[in-house]
Amino acid sequence: MSETGRRIAITGANGFVGRAVSRALIVRGIGATGLVRRGAQCEAGVDTRFIDGLESIAPDAFAGCSAAIHLAARVHVMADAAARSQAVLEAYRAINVDGTLAAAEAARRAGVTRFVLMSSIKALGESDPGRPFTEDDARHPPDAYGVSKAEAEVKLLEFGSRTGLEIAIVRPPLVYGPGVRANFLAMMRAIARGIPLPLGAIDARRSLVSVDNLASATIECALNPGAVGRVFHVTDGDDPSVAALARKLGEHLGKPARLVPVPAGLLRGVARLAGKSARIDRLTGSLRVDSRRIRETLGWHAPLSLDEGLAATAAWFRSTQAR
Repeated sequence: MSETGRRIAITGANGFVGRAVSRALIVRGIGATGLVRRGAQCEAGVDTRFIDGLESIAPDAFAGCSAAIHLAARVHVMADAAARSQAVLEAYRAINVDGTLAAAEAARRAGVTRFVLMSSIKALGESDPGRPFTEDDARHPPDAYGVSKAEAEVKLLEFGSRTGLEIAIVRPPLVYGPGVRANFLAMMRAIARGIPLPLGAIDARRSLVSVDNLASATIECALNPGAVGRVFHVTDGDDPSVAALARKLGEHLGKPARLVPVPAGLLRGVARLAGKSARIDRLTGSLRVDSRRIRETLGWHAPLSLDEGLAATAAWFRSTQAR
């Protein structure tokens, strides 16, 4: 089937990654069907279909689609203690495990042949083992979200083996790009306002992926026969230090980052007292990800370099400040 004759369903099509996937499909002439909750808005050109939730999703939602990209998930990370409670874990499982399997079953019954799960590097861990994570590393998720993603991976691959539904899994690290929120946006705001950041002595290296690179790779996993039954890490191919990332953002924002060289150990100590250990650990620990498999197996290459991705993100941020 040619690309112009294809149609791919996207759960969570109204989200940050979902919108990027939708745009990329439309540019390639591939039909995009967005499965979202009532009241949500998708990108122009998306065939929007409303669902009440993953647990009750019907096969009709996937009608006419040959593949599905499953982005809908519970993603909010709560406070350190709450993120490890049993009640919170079950809440994550209900959406990220049970909901994923329900969506896969509905898609299979509708005639979908390929189901791509957007997982997370958190299925493996919060910091790397002294080298970049590979897809074959053991899963040691750090919190309820990571546990739910790890369990979803295992159960979905088992589901595919049992039913014949083709499964592919994508594991991104930190995703950024125009429209980014959370800590990445907070860093840009601080740099733009000239607020000193205690990151000058942080040499921890972190892999990143621009949302447009992630969209490109995810679509490749939905189309390429070599993706079936495989897990793929996706990155920009560059692992900057936290300090270097801040400096590069400052260059693109036209506002040099003011970095104060505070020792990582001191930062972690203050964070423990403030109950912010998880947030500081993410800044002071390395999380490098090996993404050679998708390049070597599928022949995929990131359309944007890290610098190009950061430039686009900074341009978007500047445009929001001018409004």
